[in-house]
Amino acid sequence: MRKTRRLILSLPVMGLTILLSACASDPTPPPEPEKILSGEQMLRDSQGIAQLGSRWQEGKQLVEKGQAMQRDGQLQIDQGRALVEEGRKIMLESEEGYKNIKK
Repeated sequence: MRKTRRLILSLPVMGLTILLSACASDPTPPPEPEKILSGEQMLRDSQGIAQLGSRWQEGKQLVEKGQAMQRDGQLQIDQGRALVEEGRKIMLESEEGYKNIKK
């Protein structure tokens, strides 16, 4: 039991020793500075970015055109349904009128 107690009491001392030895080790070297880009590299990068921007703009125009087509299509569907409903009403009235004439 005394050995266990002595071991428990010596644990903080060992932890402190490990912590101090870790702090005394060599620091990590600083990261290397980034290379300076050449003019051609900057030009290539900017052209790539410009191409991405124009591609995004093309996508945006397609979305807007598609949304306008969907609105127009929905309007035509609604108008088509109204015509069908009106046509069926006229057909029903005509059939009832025909039945009344036949009586």
